[in-house]
Amino acid sequence: MKTRLTFAAALAAAFCLALSGCSDYKTVTADPAKVRAEQATAKQDEGQQTAAGAQEKKATAADAQEKKVAEGAKEKKAAAAGEDSKASADGKASTPQTPTTASEPAEPEDTTIRSVLTNLEIDPEVKKQRPIAVMYPINWEAQPQYGLDKVDVFYEMIEEGSMSRQMGIIQDWQNLGLIGNIRSTRSYFVLEAMRYDPIMIHFGGPIDWLINVTNRDDLDNLNGVGGVLGGDYGAFYRINNGKALEHTAFTDAESIKYACGLAGYQLGIRKKYYDDRQFYFNAPDDRNTLEQYKDSIPATTIDMTGAFPVTQSYLAYNPEDHKYYKYLYGEPQCDGNTGEQLAFDNVIIQEARFNYVGNHGYVDLDTISRGRNAYVFTEGRCVPCYWWRKGVHKHTSYYYKDKSHIHLNTGKTMIFIVRDHLDTFAIDGVSYMTEGEPFTPVPAYDGSAGY
Repeated sequence: MKTRLTFAAALAAAFCLALSGCSDYKTVTADPAKVRAEQATAKQDEGQQTAAGAQEKKATAADAQEKKVAEGAKEKKAAAAGEDSKASADGKASTPQTPTTASEPAEPEDTTIRSVLTNLEIDPEVKKQRPIAVMYPINWEAQPQYGLDKVDVFYEMIEEGSMSRQMGIIQDWQNLGLIGNIRSTRSYFVLEAMRYDPIMIHFGGPIDWLINVTNRDDLDNLNGVGGVLGGDYGAFYRINNGKALEHTAFTDAESIKYACGLAGYQLGIRKKYYDDRQFYFNAPDDRNTLEQYKDSIPATTIDMTGAFPVTQSYLAYNPEDHKYYKYLYGEPQCDGNTGEQLAFDNVIIQEARFNYVGNHGYVDLDTISRGRNAYVFTEGRCVPCYWWRKGVHKHTSYYYKDKSHIHLNTGKTMIFIVRDHLDTFAIDGVSYMTEGEPFTPVPAYDGSAGY
């Protein structure tokens, strides 16, 4: 991997965390950065010039059209004035005319540009760009993570050794400073990410169980260790933060754009792989309380310890702002750039078939399937449902037993994909199994062998 230093702005955010509950984390520090290499390629410059020329041509055409309309209106007004003068000169009666009622202006169309990931209003240019999918470690010693404040959809899935890993899908990333640290990925993380057609950001992975995915022609990935799983293209660098080597790899928006230019990766949406329906959302001013579903239940706490015993991931609902707040290891999980605790408007637990591959306990999760159980949480309630994903570049549908889609509320979403028939989770202190009918309680331990 090529070792590079980032620019000062990317590291300026790496100061002590400010919010209560997050100040115990060790933050990243580094020396001021050296001047970076030229970021724009000739191809990117040419694209910008072409876009500027098209914009100028469009503006010129609009000016000409506006001038033509104005001149026509002026001629029409002059002609009308001439007719009035002629009628007066002929001595005709000139009784006042009742003015014709002008047609009411049409209601303005809703031109709000909304994210397919959150339904929040976003800049039109941001909507046109591909997201990034960032692999974050979840180890205690690797906290805090940087760039989490911009994550739109956040995942947690198990890996080997009862440890889990996280992946953030970020659409508005091109102005981000420090991102990371970055860790390795697994095949099912990549396949799940491909529903968003992102640029995959990772630091290696198990070659035998990943190469068939990273070698796909429809995947663009930046791999920090280079080699057969893909190149790094200068996207990554190390920061001496006093932690183990595996927790020192970082990147930033400028480095990602630089690397994509070298790799020839398209930053704008690739229509061939783009799915403009990622979730079903209620209107922003119409909160879905889930109370319309008779089998929905209150859900103010979500304890994922039964699925992720090491990290003990946990969320608690705050009715004042309608968000679920994320915890790791019993403490708030916070972004290293802002110090803010992660919070989500929607949470999804998704059960998936799985098996073990290789000799190291690697897990393979099936994230492209149908008919499996799922649970959607929002507004302090939970409804059981099912999920179905038709293909690698297709979104996952979450639907009720009457086949209607479950609508999320506008905002960010946390998704846990867990192992069917193995993992458990708890809602408001009651533990449930990932097998059988939804909301099947975990039997109480009776002291007998095997359970």
